[in-house]
Amino acid sequence: MAQQTDSATHFGFSSVPLGDKQSMVDDVFHNVARRYDLMNDLMSGGLHRAWKAAMIARLNPPRTARPFALLDLAGGTGDVAFAAARAAGEGFRVVVCDINPDMLAVGRQRATAIHLEQRVSFVEANAEQLGFEDNRFDASTIAFGIRNVPRIEVALREAFRVLKPGGRFLCLEFSHVDLPLLDRAYELYSFNVIPLLGGVVTGDADAYRYLVESIRQFPKPAAFADMMRAAGFGRVSFEVLSGGIVALHSGWRL
Repeated sequence: MAQQTDSATHFGFSSVPLGDKQSMVDDVFHNVARRYDLMNDLMSGGLHRAWKAAMIARLNPPRTARPFALLDLAGGTGDVAFAAARAAGEGFRVVVCDINPDMLAVGRQRATAIHLEQRVSFVEANAEQLGFEDNRFDASTIAFGIRNVPRIEVALREAFRVLKPGGRFLCLEFSHVDLPLLDRAYELYSFNVIPLLGGVVTGDADAYRYLVESIRQFPKPAAFADMMRAAGFGRVSFEVLSGGIVALHSGWRL
């Protein structure tokens, strides 16, 4: 089973002390917060929206007045939360949790602008130490954020803890392309085009070089599924999307 050590982790392809990774990740997202969603569109050709829509379809929040509480981890700017709220009924509420106040500020402004501030709330918190009581949420999601957590196994245990029995955890994350030719093209695009785009749009090419490199350090789907099982999740499964560019992981608190 793949897991991180207590003493060091990887920031891109460089090994750094575990205690330093969070501050380095914070700096990355502080620099790109205002144009984060624009960069997602440019980097993925808009595909990130389809991938997130697939996650929300699997979540299938109730379209009634029945209460349903979602926790969206590392949800910063709110795009997953807003899409889920639009797909759900009046009983739906979502808490967006993120460690970065700059990302949360963008999300709050967007929630007010689209009149969803009564259904979507924002909380600054660390995924490794959530300030919520046990068994609070009906479901939890995280999209493209788990690989930036210094201790992934700790965050998975926390996600499990705050779920109600019968609750579902869904994780959307970049994966490992396994199709001939596509893997080479994807590699060239990732390491050459994406940092260039990041430099032009946000003025911070290094931030996007890190984001690309962090994808290569993330466990393959089967290994991450093992990490979810070790955290307590049952009925763990995953599906690869777009030739393996991303994987959608699912697990339940049984």
